[in-house]
Amino acid sequence: MDFDGVKEKTLVLIKPDAIQRGLIGEIIGRFERKGLKLASIKMMALDDEILIQHYSHLADKPFFPSLTKFMKSSPVVAMVWEGLEVVNAVRLLCGITKSREAEAGSIRGDLAMSVSCNVVHASDSVENAQKEVTRFFEEAEIHDYKKSDYEHVYADDEQ
Repeated sequence: MDFDGVKEKTLVLIKPDAIQRGLIGEIIGRFERKGLKLASIKMMALDDEILIQHYSHLADKPFFPSLTKFMKSSPVVAMVWEGLEVVNAVRLLCGITKSREAEAGSIRGDLAMSVSCNVVHASDSVENAQKEVTRFFEEAEIHDYKKSDYEHVYADDEQ
């Protein structure tokens, strides 16, 4: 079974609060159990340059300095996930940004209470996912491999 047609990718960051709380495995497990393909993963410290690029849409907000301070408070785990309509699937798994109102069963709904300390960042559109993946990963860091369980994740007509 060839699954090369599924090339949509998205960025997920496991944020400093999740790192400090020991939630890395729990969060990764949620995406794996869904059947998504992990294409890349790395732990990294974020600096002002990448944070200004990544959160440019929030740069004029009064909370921007505290956001960047929080995101630099410990490393993050950056990941690229791949799958059919993966951006939307990951957003549903993560839940809404305001964690205390996120649906039970979602990552944020189960593991967080805050707007900022909401354990994960996930790309919010296909267009932003493309930009964000290239912001955090070089092309050589993203692995293209056959995921052997796709025949049990997707129906033939979805491939």
